[in-house]
Amino acid sequence: MATETAIEKHEDVAPAEHIRAGRSFKANVDIIETEGELLLVADMPGAGADDVDVHYENGQLSIHGKVDPRQDEPSTSYLLHEYGVGDFHRTFQVGEGIDAARIAADMRNGVLTLHLPKAQEVLPRRIEVKNR
Repeated sequence: MATETAIEKHEDVAPAEHIRAGRSFKANVDIIETEGELLLVADMPGAGADDVDVHYENGQLSIHGKVDPRQDEPSTSYLLHEYGVGDFHRTFQVGEGIDAARIAADMRNGVLTLHLPKAQEVLPRRIEVKNR
């Protein structure tokens, strides 16, 4: 079912500038292809819809999620500290078969779902055969 709608990891892009000090994580992502769209599902624990920025320009899809620390780090004395908190970043190169004007996103329980609809030109279509 692979078409011109492929998404490629684009790790060779210049890294995003970090405005805030702190840790940065690479969001874990699943990309699923259906008949009419690609679904990109990204885990971003601790981020809410208002904390996520999705940007699409010139075939490049960038995802940034901001997560504030849960504790006042300088004044917190941890007995055990395993859970890291920080921002999430990912960048992908998106094929030309995506209808950029119809890209939609929703966030639920720390999981970002991006709907990347396929352009009509790349969707399979049935050709009617006429009887003559």
